[in-house]
Amino acid sequence: MDLKLTEVAELLNVSEATVRRWVSDGKIPYYRLSSQLLFSRSEVENWVLSCKQNKEEYASFAEDFESGSERLGTHQFGLFRALHKGGVYDNIPGKTKEEVICNAMKRIAVDLQLDAEMVTELLLDRERLMPTALSNGVGVPHTRDFLLQESYDVVAVVFPKEPIEYGALDNEPVHTLFFLFACDDKRHLHLLAKLAHLSSKSENLTYFKMHPNKAQFLDYIKNWESSVKPARSTVLGSV
Repeated sequence: MDLKLTEVAELLNVSEATVRRWVSDGKIPYYRLSSQLLFSRSEVENWVLSCKQNKEEYASFAEDFESGSERLGTHQFGLFRALHKGGVYDNIPGKTKEEVICNAMKRIAVDLQLDAEMVTELLLDRERLMPTALSNGVGVPHTRDFLLQESYDVVAVVFPKEPIEYGALDNEPVHTLFFLFACDDKRHLHLLAKLAHLSSKSENLTYFKMHPNKAQFLDYIKNWESSVKPARSTVLGSV
């Protein structure tokens, strides 16, 4: 799926000027068509994941997120709503990430009325392509192509019984997983970027390790999302 510059800025919670700077610096993957800047959703997704696994690169990304802006409206509490539709699953057994994903989906699929075997295979296929670890002990299992046939997104929080090796570049075992199921590509990218930012904060990581229940997690996320700064005006121009 192709995205315009304005869409990338909105979905990643940064100004258009920031995206243009990323393009000028050669940071974000893009291409031109008839002088228009365009971006591949899958390439931007992989870029977000790779930035988050590289602490030096992500420090810059997180700073841009902080100084940029959350658009008000439908996106403001998007993570809260997705978590409300999902759930919190504690003490999921498994010695490997494959086992944890499989065991978690056996429970998540029942609640979402999904085919557990099919979705599990899609999730593992994505992991074989590129691990979805975000460093700092957090992973975001998701698929490449599967979208919910609903008008809402779902994020399910999974706490493995024991931290598991996940293939993260920082070599840290994963203690918290956010299973991401979106209803369209744009909302998928927005939630992925928001989860990446959420997991960059040490206080949030400390909270995850407490294994809060769903009600507690929802309160925490609602407060976190409400604290994100409103959008600032963008600076238009050409690269």
